Amino acid sequence: MRLRGLWLVFSAFLLCSLWLSAQDNAPTKAQKKQEQIPNVQTQTFTPGPPIPADAPRMTKQTRLEIIRDFETQIVYARTAFPMGTKGLDLRNGVTTPAGAELQQALALWGPAVRPGDPAHITFVQIKDTHIHFDINGGPVHRKKWYQHIQVSGANNTEVPLSPTEQQPNPHGTYLDLYFDKYVPEMTAQQLRDLLYPALDFNARNKEEAYLDTVPPKVKEAIQAHHVLVGMNSEMVLHAMGKPPRKTREKDGDVDYEEWIYGDPPHDVDFVRLVGDEVVRVETMKVGGEKIVRTEKEVILEKPDQDTEAKKQQEDRPANAPSLRRPGEDQENAPKPADGVNPTMPVPPPDIPQAPGGGSGPGEMVGGRH
Repeated sequence: MRLRGLWLVFSAFLLCSLWLSAQDNAPTKAQKKQEQIPNVQTQTFTPGPPIPADAPRMTKQTRLEIIRDFETQIVYARTAFPMGTKGLDLRNGVTTPAGAELQQALALWGPAVRPGDPAHITFVQIKDTHIHFDINGGPVHRKKWYQHIQVSGANNTEVPLSPTEQQPNPHGTYLDLYFDKYVPEMTAQQLRDLLYPALDFNARNKEEAYLDTVPPKVKEAIQAHHVLVGMNSEMVLHAMGKPPRKTREKDGDVDYEEWIYGDPPHDVDFVRLVGDEVVRVETMKVGGEKIVRTEKEVILEKPDQDTEAKKQQEDRPANAPSLRRPGEDQENAPKPADGVNPTMPVPPPDIPQAPGGGSGPGEMVGGRH
């Protein structure tokens, strides 16, 4: 009996030890969220041999191979594509529109594809000086083969079997790759290298494609699951994942949103966003220590409105309509004094009367103006 009692006590002690060890080694909820975010190492882009300057025009066989190779491919976007008929042009490694003009198009039409998003090449058309790529269906829905069929009715009138108008595709866009003279002979890999500023064919997943589009400091922070003051909301999502909790508050006249990550007794992060920018990061440590960061740690490139306005002024044609008199310079034009607009010119008093003594402008007719 004494041995049996000692054995039961030893067994209970062993089970308790195993249970406590399992609890210590079990991942917490916050750790599971961090593990769901892949910590990928991006590949460096190594372009292949360039296209010779004296390369001939692309042959018909190469055209067929390019179309067969690129159509229906899933790639990742390296830049934002505006929605609808406002796509992107790529020439000499530079995409247009860009900068403030691209931001204006995105605000007006909305983004069809964001940096890092998968993009589906649905149609390839090789023209004389450029190659056209439809992304996610293109800006308009293309007709099916049977929609081109027509039948003849009375008096040999052609009657289409389907509506002839093409419906717009709100989720599609396009990319045009331009060349200097003509579309030269090239391999599929050389074409992928030319498309790299806009489309990434080497990325293995969305996260890897997105990391290649952000500054190096932001890239390191995302890979370390760390939020920097100055990031935007998309960067926070890539670094920390979707927040388990959100709160909307108001600090004076400023509305902000608080994203909360973690649960006690572990570290808890409070990420404050005003608009789309992180302005404050507060971390509550397990021991009760509070760390607050408000100084901007990364500065993202934003469109310069003044530069864009100057560019529009420079692009104004010389013969644009003006309200100035002939020979009048802008410096000599009348300017408001003390913020008050100049008075309108008074019309001359000698207004010609209507012939025959009839009523003219401004005269009384029948007691009414």
